Amino acid sequence: MRKDPLVTGRYYHIYNRGVDKRDIFMDMRDLYRFMLSVKAFNTVNPIGGIKEIAIRHSSDVGRLTEEKPLISIVCYCFNPNHFHFIVKQEVDGGISEFYKRLLGGYTKYFNEIHNRSGSLFQGRFKSCLINDEQYSLKIYPYVNMNYSIHEIPMKKSHLVWASDREYDSGKFDIVSEKESKDVLDVYGSSENFKKECLDAISIIRQQRGNTSLFQEDPLP
Repeated sequence: MRKDPLVTGRYYHIYNRGVDKRDIFMDMRDLYRFMLSVKAFNTVNPIGGIKEIAIRHSSDVGRLTEEKPLISIVCYCFNPNHFHFIVKQEVDGGISEFYKRLLGGYTKYFNEIHNRSGSLFQGRFKSCLINDEQYSLKIYPYVNMNYSIHEIPMKKSHLVWASDREYDSGKFDIVSEKESKDVLDVYGSSENFKKECLDAISIIRQQRGNTSLFQEDPLP
């Protein structure tokens, strides 16, 4: 049991990485499967297998369901060997249930595809409550463009997907439309949000340099 309970209506930074700092995405197929899982598992009502959902929605990578979500996703970044999310818990137990489904389901897929066994992630997901405005001003840019903090090898640069794409385009897929509106209301526009993100990332990089994917990623 977690030391601090995850409270409905509160916002959290959720993160985890591959066991032994290994890659969790070996190719684009893996990355797309993870993205599909993020969307498909975020529903209060249980779903069918991801394989069946993928077949039914093979021509539609948009939202897979209008069911009540377990969480609302505000920002995210999927890097080759770790991930970050900012989420709001929408129902009691929603965060724990969502990540149990996501990490368990994706690990099963990954092990079958890549002929391996055992854990893929470093234990349970890590969580940090976002409990004041000053911290949110740091952590939102940090997660939204987390890939910019790391020295990602060119051969792995295509295995990155982050919410800045959605905020830049105005087309929200994984990010909650309601939460995105709240974020942009705070910053005034997507352009202002991007500028604040770039400024924050620049400060972090000046303070610690570009961190390798194999280094620990200290939070701001």
